[in-house]
Amino acid sequence: MAQNVAVEISIIAPAFNEVENVGPLVGRVAEVFTPLSLPFEFILVDDCSTDGTTDALLKLAGRFAWLRIVRLEKNSGQTAAMDAGFRAARGKIWATVDADMQNDPGEIPRLMALLGPDVDMVNGWRKKRSDNALRLIQTKIANSIRNWISEENIQDSACSLKVYKRQCLDGLTLYKGMHRFFPTLVKMRGYKVIEVPVSHNPRLHGVTKYKFGSRVIRAFVDLLAVRWMKKRQLHYACRELFAPLPAPVSTPADAMKPEIAKI
Repeated sequence: MAQNVAVEISIIAPAFNEVENVGPLVGRVAEVFTPLSLPFEFILVDDCSTDGTTDALLKLAGRFAWLRIVRLEKNSGQTAAMDAGFRAARGKIWATVDADMQNDPGEIPRLMALLGPDVDMVNGWRKKRSDNALRLIQTKIANSIRNWISEENIQDSACSLKVYKRQCLDGLTLYKGMHRFFPTLVKMRGYKVIEVPVSHNPRLHGVTKYKFGSRVIRAFVDLLAVRWMKKRQLHYACRELFAPLPAPVSTPADAMKPEIAKI
């Protein structure tokens, strides 16, 4: 896609060792967005994959002009990959999905339609998850603890399927693990967030890259940081004051008459 072409939406997906999934993912994006009269770009952020994902992406980029590849020089995690994608994005609207095909990019247009004057971000809620029993229990506990400590009511903060107006995240400084708390961070910036149910598909290829330690222990530490940020957030109102204009000086009528030069 030419650099000077206006982009309406940037779709961003982090990918780490997803060689079997990136082809179907790009194909699904093409199927959904190519028929639309909507300038778009798909930014796949390769988190320094080692399984052939990079080569697969380069071949796909040769076929689709709207596909952009950003590769991290070392494996840096999901938040870093998201941040790299945001910094590269040119669209007025940003959408995020996972590269494992458990999110359906076909739902992005539906979520985009919900944006408006009173809605700045739409958060996906995997109401019916296609995970094993242990993962479901872990997720339910994690969401409950997350909402209790952060004083939130988000059902599924960690769902990667999200749509934002650009200004919600543009310029936001992110830290490791912050991708789990985007709804809270966006609210803290004064924007309106809603949550809607989305589909969730079983993983067909590969394995999850996020084990118990990163999902629970590290997430809890990150949660304490977010709670601190909320509690210490600045809240104030102010206005600029201006000195009153000087009162007009009264001048005698004779002084206002032009002086006649004497010859």
